[in-house]
Amino acid sequence: MRIPYTGPLPPPIIVPRHANTPTGAISALTNFLSAASSPRRSPPPGTHAHTVLLTGAGVSTASGLADYRGTAGTYTLNKTYRPIYYNEFISNHEARKRYWARSFLGWTNLHRARPNDAHLAIKQLGRQGLVSKVITQSALDSEHPEERRKKGLRTNPDGDVDVPGAPYTTFRYPACPTCLASPPTLSDGSRSIVELDANGAWSPRSTAGVLKPAVVMFGESIAADVKIAAEEAVDNASKILVIGSSLATYSAWRLVKRAKERSMPIGVLNLGGVRGEESFYAETKIENDGSLGVRCSESVDKILPLVVRNLELAAATV
Repeated sequence: MRIPYTGPLPPPIIVPRHANTPTGAISALTNFLSAASSPRRSPPPGTHAHTVLLTGAGVSTASGLADYRGTAGTYTLNKTYRPIYYNEFISNHEARKRYWARSFLGWTNLHRARPNDAHLAIKQLGRQGLVSKVITQSALDSEHPEERRKKGLRTNPDGDVDVPGAPYTTFRYPACPTCLASPPTLSDGSRSIVELDANGAWSPRSTAGVLKPAVVMFGESIAADVKIAAEEAVDNASKILVIGSSLATYSAWRLVKRAKERSMPIGVLNLGGVRGEESFYAETKIENDGSLGVRCSESVDKILPLVVRNLELAAATV
């Protein structure tokens, strides 16, 4: 299975033209979020001109967490990096040892991470009644790569670290506690077996009970209820704003495509290129003030709080 867009994406398309500076980006994003419903699309009955947000790892880099495709992202700095795939994790005991050993070292950095100004700005947008829903792709990130490199380690965005030359074969991981307490029924109708070894770890003699993190891995399908909820969030909004995502994964890109097919104004605040962005703005006037569509290539944690401040000042003068 090929990892999408590990190479450089095309340069960003700036819309409107004046959004090529921080000041211009702030102005355009303010207009985008404060605009009434698009003349091409009225809000669904019973709703207002709300924006749905689609966020990615770029929102969390200022919290010291790494991303995949940014300037300090894993794919940028580590060309040989390959994440674990769902089928590999489920079927391979040795692969799970490696995954959990590396995650055991990486989780403390996740635990220390705290919301940054971008997260707080998103919270404020919700309080102002401008945002209807937030769809996030972010699940597991890790300590910023520079900090790990100083320690002789290499960090990855899926919550683990590379330890050169470290043997993973002796690492043990626990069984799923729910399955251990009540072994599930297998597809053939028989009761599964969940065993522990002498150290209390999952035994390979087990036929169930594999402990998996509550994240969507590469090659794994998104749960049907989550997929439907995300689509409904788009359908019930009047516009969509992508924050800190290159939309490299199809599950994220298709949501913006869905918005485009419904003639919704599209906004993107992401440092660097975005997958297929030329199609999103093909019909958007580059000289609009931002209310019909906006594309900025700026740091999320620097720009979004200032946009929120502008909106607060505008609301106070009404």
